[in-house]
Amino acid sequence: MRIREFILSDKIAYRIGRHVFFWLFWGGFFTMVRHLNPAMYMATGHFQSFFKSVSECFFFLFPQTVLIYPLLYFVLPKYVFKQQYFKAFIWFILLYFISMTVHVIVLLVIPWDRLSWISSGQLFLTTNTFPQKVHLAYLASLHGGMTGTALATSFKMFKHYYLKNLRNQQLVQENSEAQLRLLMAQVHPHFMFNTLNNIYSQAQEESPKSAKMILELSHIMRYVIDEGNKAKVPLESELQLIVDYLNLEKVRYDKKLDLHYSFPNNAENLRIAPLLLLPLVENCFKHGASKMINNPWINIRAEINGTSTFSIKLMNGKKTLNDSLKKRVGTGIENVQHRLNLLYENKHTLSIVEEPDVFIVDLSIELESDMNETTNLKIEVSNEPA
Repeated sequence: MRIREFILSDKIAYRIGRHVFFWLFWGGFFTMVRHLNPAMYMATGHFQSFFKSVSECFFFLFPQTVLIYPLLYFVLPKYVFKQQYFKAFIWFILLYFISMTVHVIVLLVIPWDRLSWISSGQLFLTTNTFPQKVHLAYLASLHGGMTGTALATSFKMFKHYYLKNLRNQQLVQENSEAQLRLLMAQVHPHFMFNTLNNIYSQAQEESPKSAKMILELSHIMRYVIDEGNKAKVPLESELQLIVDYLNLEKVRYDKKLDLHYSFPNNAENLRIAPLLLLPLVENCFKHGASKMINNPWINIRAEINGTSTFSIKLMNGKKTLNDSLKKRVGTGIENVQHRLNLLYENKHTLSIVEEPDVFIVDLSIELESDMNETTNLKIEVSNEPA
């Protein structure tokens, strides 16, 4: 077992192992600090027994779990990692007080008269009044709580930011590779578009239907070349790409396809990673409409919820596949899932439902808003079947 795998792996065995290691490490350190207490040595001429130190350590560390685990799995991911530090501080104070209260309750309910072999018990026995015991219990609960919390949260934050750095490096590498593939694909783009224009001009006279397909294809290819290597593009432009692609497919299928789509008209201030939605739309045709002989249909609906949450739902009819084909996952959707995890971690939800006769993809993304950049591009909204 490698140390890196032990620290970073999400396998249940490694996760349990990390928690056991932490409490053994922190408990061992805490025990040795109490065992080698110089005040005890100066008063008695010897250190207290190691068994007593271990026993006292348990009563001090057990209540710390009430503080440490809510911090690790609630406060840090929900507030600290999202830079909501004031809320995180309020929660920390609240949880710290709850942890101290739990510690006080534990110390008050322990029958110390039966545990005379624990040195802390002698102190409680000589504390006569209940308020004095409560006061002493609260003072005892402060011991080590802050240090244990700082140690646990530092481990958690190290892991979080280390993994985040790895993901950023992976994203940079994949973007570089994508740009390289794009540059390799851009072989004389001006020549290619000039050729497409010549074909379009010729087709206008001989086959207007083919000319329209060439025009839509030209729009799509120009968008891929001009916008595909950018980090973010206007959502409106990305939706217009989808419209161009749908128009191209409408010409190809003619009246055979029942196609409905609806896109929002208030997307001008939002930005999205380029070419993120197109594979989902392509999948509707590739594994849906193209496989159905009778009554192929596709329904796409996109909307903006609130100010920056973009959602799109894609539904298409499908042919019932045999078991071997059902197990195959489309590369396009896999790539979209991978890009979403890299670009919109904790900012998206993706649901994929496959039923015998319908395939449903439901995606919601929290996008960035850019009020300074707007476009004049108009989105065609169509509810008419092709």
